[in-house]
Amino acid sequence: MKYLCLICAEKVMEQMTEADAERHFEEYRTFIADIRASGHFLGCNRLLPPDSATTIRVRQGKVAITDGPWVETKEQLGGYFLIEARDLDEAIGVAARIPGAWIGCVEVRPVAEDARTLEVLGLPGAGAAARAGKAGEKRR
Repeated sequence: MKYLCLICAEKVMEQMTEADAERHFEEYRTFIADIRASGHFLGCNRLLPPDSATTIRVRQGKVAITDGPWVETKEQLGGYFLIEARDLDEAIGVAARIPGAWIGCVEVRPVAEDARTLEVLGLPGAGAAARAGKAGEKRR
């Protein structure tokens, strides 16, 4: 099962001292090597600070654009990992090793992989997921 791990902290790399940022990058380098080796790694990236964000809203066909994040908060979204794990317990174990969890928090959320979602996204496995769902319904 896939899980998205959203990393939030009060400071992102650009807001740290050079020494702290360098140490944090090295912690991430080690963590990424570890989860690649364990087979949990699917993808990741770091986000630039919130002041580089642009928020859009579309209401009644009109696009409204706001510079910066859409909500005022101390913690800011700093990046994410997409991981593969057997279940939520294993995903939590992986997420607990993310260096950002040591100075902020990590939200762990399952990725939707139901037949309808896969079909809309045009991803492989939509037919297999639908067949598996129907087979499960027949067994009940």
